[in-house]
Amino acid sequence: MALLMEKGSKPTTDSEVSDLEGIAALKQSTAVELKEQGNQYVKMGKKHYSEAINCYTRAINQQALTDSETSLLYSNRSHVNLLLGNYRRAITDAEEAIKLCPSNVKAFYRAAKASLSLNLLSEAKYFAEKGLELDSSNVELEKLVRQISALKMEQDKQQAEINKALAVAKDLVSAFGDRGLKMGKAMYRELTGLKKPVLDKNKIMHWPVLFLYAEVMYSNFIEDFCEMDTFSMHLDMMYSESSPPLPWDTENNYTREEIELYYEFLTFMSLTHQVGSGVCLPETKVLQYLLEGTAGANIECEKEEKDTSEHGFSRGCILLPSLLFTCPLF
Repeated sequence: MALLMEKGSKPTTDSEVSDLEGIAALKQSTAVELKEQGNQYVKMGKKHYSEAINCYTRAINQQALTDSETSLLYSNRSHVNLLLGNYRRAITDAEEAIKLCPSNVKAFYRAAKASLSLNLLSEAKYFAEKGLELDSSNVELEKLVRQISALKMEQDKQQAEINKALAVAKDLVSAFGDRGLKMGKAMYRELTGLKKPVLDKNKIMHWPVLFLYAEVMYSNFIEDFCEMDTFSMHLDMMYSESSPPLPWDTENNYTREEIELYYEFLTFMSLTHQVGSGVCLPETKVLQYLLEGTAGANIECEKEEKDTSEHGFSRGCILLPSLLFTCPLF
């Protein structure tokens, strides 16, 4: 009897051949029946999708159908997984269907749809275009290709903006290093917002600078303070005769001749002794600060953080994004 034969052995009698043929026919019939049951479950709606998947799986496991027929089973199971939102499984089943039958257009379509749902636009575009090569008049695939191309164009545009923002931020970090500067956590952001230092085309840095008038609880904000400028230049403009009077300085106490300027500047006197409350940030954190409010705000800065205690600081730690200056009278 064929049922008693060892696995891998060949039939030696007509009876064994007949038995094997009968078993193969039974398995084939079972696989076809399971496929039809699966199709019926799909038509019955979402509540029966899991039963449809079970039928397709059992049909595949019969290993009794041709590659082309088995490809349809994988493609059908991919379809149900797609309907259920099991997009990874849908892609896997569609790829198996394509391996077994490279001309299975529906499998390419379902792989493209599942990839699109996962925002895998390059993969989605590949599957959709491959499907169109097989069926150039397929309306659904044409529509899918247009949709994917539009999303891919937008994604590429966003990536270009991210790359630009990251390049600008890295240039700033490099400029800080060239100037011997280490950056600390931002302060007074309720007054400065997301303003940050900027490098111009000549690699000259422009800082946002905040003037605080502690006695009257008032502030002035200079968005572009060139590193080549002096405070005197700005004070001369702020308190020139042509400038409007300060609305809160009713007694005219704040004049160019009377005002004195003090600046807050955190310094590190040695590798271990710190003056002030600021803590220097590692390069990755500085990059994150510089990327805030840009297209690259959500990217991860993966560069390994260096322990700043290993390095000396030639010029101290500046609070990002603004230099903080206090301007009391007398």
